[in-house]
Amino acid sequence: MEVSRRNILIGGGAGAGLLVAWSLWPRAYAPNLTVNPGEQAFGAWLKIGLDGIVTVAVPQAEHGQGIVTALAQIVADELGADWRTVAVEPAPISPLYANPVGVDSLFEGAFDRVPEGFRDEWLRRDMVMLTGGSSSIRMFEEPARAAAVTARVLMAQAAARRWGVDWTLCEAKQGFITQGQRRLRFAELAEAAASETVPDPLPLGSGGAGQLAGRELPRLDSPAKIDGSANFTADIRLPEMVHVAIRHAPLGTVRAIRSNRDAAMTITGVVDVIEGADWIAVAAASWWIAQKGLDAAAPQAITPAPGVSSAGIAHRLEQALRDDGRLASSHGDIASALEGGGLVEAQYRVGVGVHAAIEPRAAVAAWNDGGLELWVPTQVPARVRALAAEAAGLSPDRVTVHPMPIGGSFGVALESEAAVQAATIAAKLKRPVNLQWSRADDLRRDAFRAPVIAKLTARLDRDRITGWRSRIATPATGPDLARRVMPGTPARWGMRGLGRGDAYAMGGAVPPYAIPALAVHHHRAELPIPTGHVRGGAHVANVFASESFVDELAARAGADPLAWRIRMLGDDPRLARCLSTAASLGGWEGGGAGSGQGVAAHGFRGSHVAILAEVHRGEGGPPVVDRLVAAVDCGRIINPDLVRQQIEGGLLFGLANLFGADIGFARGLAGPVRLGALALPRLADTPDITVELIASDEAPGGVGELAVPPVAPAIANALATLPGFPRIRSLPMELSA
Repeated sequence: MEVSRRNILIGGGAGAGLLVAWSLWPRAYAPNLTVNPGEQAFGAWLKIGLDGIVTVAVPQAEHGQGIVTALAQIVADELGADWRTVAVEPAPISPLYANPVGVDSLFEGAFDRVPEGFRDEWLRRDMVMLTGGSSSIRMFEEPARAAAVTARVLMAQAAARRWGVDWTLCEAKQGFITQGQRRLRFAELAEAAASETVPDPLPLGSGGAGQLAGRELPRLDSPAKIDGSANFTADIRLPEMVHVAIRHAPLGTVRAIRSNRDAAMTITGVVDVIEGADWIAVAAASWWIAQKGLDAAAPQAITPAPGVSSAGIAHRLEQALRDDGRLASSHGDIASALEGGGLVEAQYRVGVGVHAAIEPRAAVAAWNDGGLELWVPTQVPARVRALAAEAAGLSPDRVTVHPMPIGGSFGVALESEAAVQAATIAAKLKRPVNLQWSRADDLRRDAFRAPVIAKLTARLDRDRITGWRSRIATPATGPDLARRVMPGTPARWGMRGLGRGDAYAMGGAVPPYAIPALAVHHHRAELPIPTGHVRGGAHVANVFASESFVDELAARAGADPLAWRIRMLGDDPRLARCLSTAASLGGWEGGGAGSGQGVAAHGFRGSHVAILAEVHRGEGGPPVVDRLVAAVDCGRIINPDLVRQQIEGGLLFGLANLFGADIGFARGLAGPVRLGALALPRLADTPDITVELIASDEAPGGVGELAVPPVAPAIANALATLPGFPRIRSLPMELSA
């Protein structure tokens, strides 16, 4: 990004303090920024008020990853602010805040053949504000620092003017501009600073003034979450509000819904019954009364065909694997490499997965003077606004979206169904509605993690892999997800090159090792279930298959699986270092028979991780994971504690992928429908966890999803060393012995 006077937006005035923003795009798009409470911007806004409070506007959704703290820390570091005076607020919808890094990461570079200038203009035009792909720091650190540097320089100039000195002699420390023994508070300089001129070029690159980068500062959202004062969508209360419960039809085509409206209306407190195309909702004085109304209505869906079943999904995957696939990635002469006999083959299966976030989907909508206000836990606020406006029959400028904190998302907040339903119902009732999905509907109506069958073939030549082919049967999740998140996506650019398969679905399918000849084929399966992004994306299935297969090949070659990997990582020293670090910390003993040890490694989103797992058989025979050691190289770190939290959470999420968290289907309904029945890890199941952060001066990489993909293969590789224990080739694991 070019840093110049042209990119800096400055505002102020009497009683306004100083408002500084870094504009990501040319000034053709006017900023819609004010100094009123609740204003936000994409990138980094900072406001310095006359009360001395430094407010950072954050365009990214907070769903536990700590982004509000990280972006505020970046600004405070570069500004020289006192951390105790830093606050945050959400940012407004604007084309200035599109996130091309998030789009590239989430969709695995599917649009990298689109001319960059055209792509960026399309993202701006459609206001693709997106939290996803572990992109927040990678996208917004530079603009955040630029905004903070600008504010610091302007205040230094204002102070220098009062003191009659050169502004370059002034420093920012702990919320003061100082020069020798003289000092002035930011609050005293904010108003005057707004009339100063930004130097060109902006003096970036000298390091933070506050020396806060790299420190484990406390999360800004922790106190409110600990004492219960943090408001989530379910906590919203408005005058005349009704609470809405909803029930969805089974998956598949729905001709009609039959229900007993009269019976529902006899329930005391029920206000109305509303029917959608494939759902029915009841509005009432409380959510529990609304649920009783739904029970009384006894809705039934009329469908023209048998519902979705697990057997039908499995059959379609197997059929897709038999059909011709599309070459998604290749190098070398794979035909020659795999010619003849002596090949090693293995097949892996990954079941349908769910998000299972702690907060079921919800939305609050209020109809006001021909306009609509929405309170929504969303990762795509501009998309939510557009869809809600369409549902309510309004223009988007008549809809105001208040992004709410998300009680865990794992990707489900990329979907907008609940917001559309709330808008539809509010427009009909002309009063505020608080819509809450039940846990059962949240699990049954998910945008599921796509199931996979992967058939891997390789040739060994002494102690190395000389040829590798992956044939992966799975739906093309990427184009459908792109149409839901970015409806203006040009259809012909929904894949990386025509006829080359879905880039999203093939994420993580190319192993990081130096293999002379390799080919990855996508066998597209048409499935009757919606699929979307679940934490880790397609990397979960593809890395499980490839890292498990690498271990099987190492065993066939009689090699130490750790040394085997490191020997093939000559072009990726950062990942090799992660492996050696995890092995050293975990006390690697070679991964031989009976060791109960296994390793796996992966790199994506600009970061690298290696995991060592240690397991044993429990008294009743089931496996027990004793220890997980993760070595992480994610580049330069803003807040080490936030990184550890994400890695630890990712390890447990990956553990859940191995032992449960899958969904089956019968007659169009998914099950189970309770969190307690998903076999999610509990406190007693949590292994000893060690996370080592490797110091690096590389650019920051993403960490929110980093640890998820290699957990299951590391554990499966460890289990394979136990006497009599079968090789696990499925997620969740299925034991045949």
